[in-house]
Amino acid sequence: MALFFLSPLIGEFLLGNQPVTALPSVLILAPMYGGGAVLIRECARRLGRGWPTMIVLAAAYALVEEGPIDQMLWNPHYGGFDMAGAYAGTYVPFLGTSVGMIEDVLSIHTVWSVCVPIAIVETFAWGGGRAGREIRPWLGNIGLPLVATAFVADSLFLAVAQQHSEHFMASPARLIGCGAVILVLIALAFTLPARPATRPTARTPRPWLVGATAFAATSLYWARGGLFPSGVPDWTDPALWLLAVAAFVCLALRWSRSPAWSAAHRFALAAGAVLTYAWVGFTQSPTLDVPLSLALTGSAVFALAALVLLAAAARALTRRATPGRPAPRNAGTPAGPAADRESTAPTRASSQRTPEWTDRTRR
Repeated sequence: MALFFLSPLIGEFLLGNQPVTALPSVLILAPMYGGGAVLIRECARRLGRGWPTMIVLAAAYALVEEGPIDQMLWNPHYGGFDMAGAYAGTYVPFLGTSVGMIEDVLSIHTVWSVCVPIAIVETFAWGGGRAGREIRPWLGNIGLPLVATAFVADSLFLAVAQQHSEHFMASPARLIGCGAVILVLIALAFTLPARPATRPTARTPRPWLVGATAFAATSLYWARGGLFPSGVPDWTDPALWLLAVAAFVCLALRWSRSPAWSAAHRFALAAGAVLTYAWVGFTQSPTLDVPLSLALTGSAVFALAALVLLAAAARALTRRATPGRPAPRNAGTPAGPAADRESTAPTRASSQRTPEWTDRTRR
């Protein structure tokens, strides 16, 4: 349930896409956002998969939400904004959308809508005192079909609602093409190893440095629009995005191969990304159709809630480090029990978005 509701709270409210007065709408968003995150985690953990699988499935979810459901990928006036003008420089007629748009959709939903909430909630599970709980399935034979049904039903509801409110419908060819890419990503996700092979000689920095790196990288992603001088070619941004993503993935893979890589490091990655959304929300919320004071108050409330959440998660890790329990491994410390690492064996089931194109409207 925590993951079910945390996903839309981070993905929409902390980002500043929704005002604090719209908080009840989380009940409408949660079955799609949270249901998707829960199903991704559940499928991966039930089949003994790890983060590589969940990351690729999160990318597939990103295309599902902004493709067949919202159709923001192809709608030139989505949410009343001039999407075509904002992304004209990297528009590809064959795709019917912009490469820059795809880049932003994948970044936002893969990282913040799915992976960050999963990492945070698993941190609480890891700190709960039951070894291996964070890598076990959380749903039983009743919970899994219920969540799947809620996800499908809410996605269909939102797709119809968006079509009526936006008065837009993508061509069948574009919907089929997007669906094919989604299926390829899903198939790819389950061919990946559960986790990179551990290398005894590999080193990883302490968790605080991992978190600082994540905060710097994600903040740079959101602030990059103001860093480019005028006259820079439009394709510079997607090219640099590809290089930055490749560099960060390689760095994370190198760190995670260390025997010292731990739950504390995974939490640090998520915490850095959450702190980025905490400040980004103050730049996004002023574009909402509410008084500026209310918009900024909402951002302050959600940012404070995010800080409290991170502090509670960090405390859960600390509680796990009490006498008689294995402590989270840091750089330079010996590897702990195997249950503290990503499992490679199957487990049993147990009981920047810029202001020009914020998709804050979920009708």
